[in-house]
Amino acid sequence: QVHLVESGGGLAQAGGSLSLSCSASGLTFSDYGMAWFRQAPGKAREFVAGGSRTGGNISYGDSVKGRFTISRDNLKNTVSLQMNSLKSEDTAIYYCAAARAGASYVYARPYDYWGQGTQVTVSS
Repeated sequence: QVHLVESGGGLAQAGGSLSLSCSASGLTFSDYGMAWFRQAPGKAREFVAGGSRTGGNISYGDSVKGRFTISRDNLKNTVSLQMNSLKSEDTAIYYCAAARAGASYVYARPYDYWGQGTQVTVSS
């Protein structure tokens, strides 16, 4: 059974940093494209960052470019999201997602597995 478990969420002040991690099990991690999405109350799920199974073809949502960095470790089966210069509008539940096709997609539909999410709250 596949499990994606996010960790590292919490409360941060505007301008601060947080680092999220997603640990994967039950799948051949190096075969999967990985991404982070987020969803704020009353809003649609939004693509944050993603990359292919090799860690290449990295892309970011416009609202986080230059502030967030995605990385993965295929030996540890983890994908991370370093978030800097946080803003109040970054407040959301953050989800990691895995795509069997091995690529990264900005839409939620192609992803086969999702974590339960971790809350990030940024106070202004």
